[in-house]
Amino acid sequence: MSSQYQIRADHDARTIVVYQAYSPAIADAALRAGRFVAPFSFHRMTWIKPSFLWLMHRSNWARKPGQERVLAVRISREGWEEALSRAVLTTSDPAAVAQAAVHVQWDPERSARGAALNHYSIQVGVGRQLIRTFTDDWIVSLTDLTPQVRKAAALVQTGRAAKAQRLLPAERVYPLPRALEDRLSPRG
Repeated sequence: MSSQYQIRADHDARTIVVYQAYSPAIADAALRAGRFVAPFSFHRMTWIKPSFLWLMHRSNWARKPGQERVLAVRISREGWEEALSRAVLTTSDPAAVAQAAVHVQWDPERSARGAALNHYSIQVGVGRQLIRTFTDDWIVSLTDLTPQVRKAAALVQTGRAAKAQRLLPAERVYPLPRALEDRLSPRG
C-alpha cells in the first residue's frame, strides 16, 4: 500500500489500539464492565479508528455532544485483521457496501490543530453482524483517555501544540499482510 494509505496505530505483537468517543453513560458502563454493555447499541454499526488525532478531529477533542469521553479500545490483532478481511471500501459498488459486515473508508489524517495532512487515516465500521464478536471476543481492555484528552486540548487551544504532542499515543505503521493491503487499497 502506498505511504499515503498506511495504517498508523499504537500496536504490539498481540494487540492494536483503536479509539472511540462516547457519551458518559456509555463510557462509564463499559469501563465498569470491562467491555461494552447497554446503553451501547448492539444494533448499529460502530466505527473504530486507530488514529488518535483523527478521533480528536471528529469529536472536537471530546467536546461534541455524545462524544465527551474518549476510550482507548485495545483489541486483538487477530480480531482487527478478521474485521479487515471482511471489509469493503465505502467507495465500492453500493450493493457490495450494503451487504458488507465491515466498512472501510480513508479520510485525511489530521494534525493536533485539526489541519488536514497529505496522508490518510483508516476508519473501520464494524457492522451489526460482528458487533458481539467485537465486544465479546476481540476487546482485550478499555482505557479512559478523557483526562489526557482534556489536558492535551487545553495545550493545543493555548498555542502549545508541541507540548500537547507529548501526551499523544505513539503510533507507527501497522504491518498488514499483502492480501489485506490489496483489499484495502483505494483504486484510482
